[in-house]
Amino acid sequence: MGTIVLSGTLVLVVLGFGNQLYWLAAVAVLFLYVRYGRGTSSSVPPATGPAGGAAPTSYKAYRDRRDTQAKWERRYRRERPVEARRQAREKTK
Repeated sequence: MGTIVLSGTLVLVVLGFGNQLYWLAAVAVLFLYVRYGRGTSSSVPPATGPAGGAAPTSYKAYRDRRDTQAKWERRYRRERPVEARRQAREKTK
């Protein structure tokens, strides 16, 4: 993948001597490759939160996320007992 991106960027740079828009395209291709296309070695942190995200990198990370989620669920049940009971009833149906 990296070879394709680099050769495409080189072609855009060569074409850029006739049209400056190709220079911009080459910069955009390199930016997108560095930002999203380098796999797990990228400096972009994995997505986290309720929407999901990347799998935990270690068992300790998994335990930390699981414990944090359990803490928030206990807090929710403690602060909203009626809503928690309603959700539990719907879950058993």
